[in-house]
Formats: sequence, C-alpha cells, structure tokens
Amino acid sequence: MEKLEALKMSSMRRTNILDRPLSKGKSEVSQSIVALLFSEIVQYCQSKVYTVPELQNRLHELGQDVGTRVIDLYFMRERSSKRETKLTQMLLFVKTTVWKNLFGKEAEKLEHANDDERTYYIIEKQPLVNTYISVPKDKGTLNCANFTAGIVEAVLTHCGFPCKVTAHWHKGTTYMIKFEDFVIARDKQLEEK
Repeated sequence: MEKLEALKMSSMRRTNILDRPLSKGKSEVSQSIVALLFSEIVQYCQSKVYTVPELQNRLHELGQDVGTRVIDLYFMRERSSKRETKLTQMLLFVKTTVWKNLFGKEAEKLEHANDDERTYYIIEKQPLVNTYISVPKDKGTLNCANFTAGIVEAVLTHCGFPCKVTAHWHKGTTYMIKFEDFVIARDKQLEEK
C-alpha cells in the first residue's frame, strides 16, 4: 500500500512537457542533430519530387506544419504572453522570440520595402537550414530556407496576420513577407487610435 502511495506522489511531482518554458528546451538538442534531421527531410522530399520548385514547395508546406505547432506551443507554455495586435510588434516578435526559440539567435535584420507598404523582409546571412546542405549543380537555385519561410508564414497567419512568405538569395537569405491588404488597413486603424 505504501508503494502505491509513493508511486502516486512521484507521478504528481513530474511536470508535463507542455508546462515547461520554451527557453529550457533550446539546450536539449544540438545543432548537429538538427542539421542531420533536416538533411534527412530534404533528402526525403527530394525523392518525392522532380523539380526544384516542387522541392521548395514541399519544404514550404512542411515548414507551415512546424510553424503552426510552434506558435500553439509557445502560447500554451508562455501563458503570460499576450498576442500582438500591431504589425510592427508582431514582426519584431518573429525576428526575436520565434527566431531565438527555433535557431538560438535573432534574425539579423527586419526591413520594410520602400516601394510597397505590404512588403517586409527578414534577412539572415547564414540560415541554419542552409548551413549543412550541399546543393548539386543541377539544382543550383535550391534554397532550403523555404522551410523557414513556411514556418514564418504559418506563425504570422495563425496570429491574425495573413501573408505569403518566400525565401530568396539576396544578402544571404531574405524572407519576403507580403501581407494581405486588410492587414495593412487594420494596422493603420490601430495607429490612429
């Protein structure tokens, strides 16, 4: 009988994995393991497609699945956090908090396009997802950072900022974020208040 009570007490002391903060999780997995797993994901996707654009689309879709789970998990664990309602603050949240939780560091730059108020750029000189990927000559335009673009798109969209995010080779890797028109209109209304 005493063993049963001791077993119940020890199981009550354990914390659920969802109750632990994200910041404790980043030291649990090494960068080389992440690179190895991502390399396997790229190889798997490559075996299912015939062209580079198809491969990039497949990586983007997988990134969207990850982004949906990342943002849900973040708000589940960080119950004291509030969801951002202003566009600039949300983009800074992605550039800092989301990037730190995923890659252990902030993204290098966040810029606004001069010619289009709907377009923003997150710039990263050396993305982790491209670090250990050897691109064959016949697939020279492949940018595996489309996986990260999918994550960013899902995070922003699920937080109420629908957009399309694409990865481009420019200043390293540039993630071009193009928001829906109503997001910009809503943000202008919030600024006026």
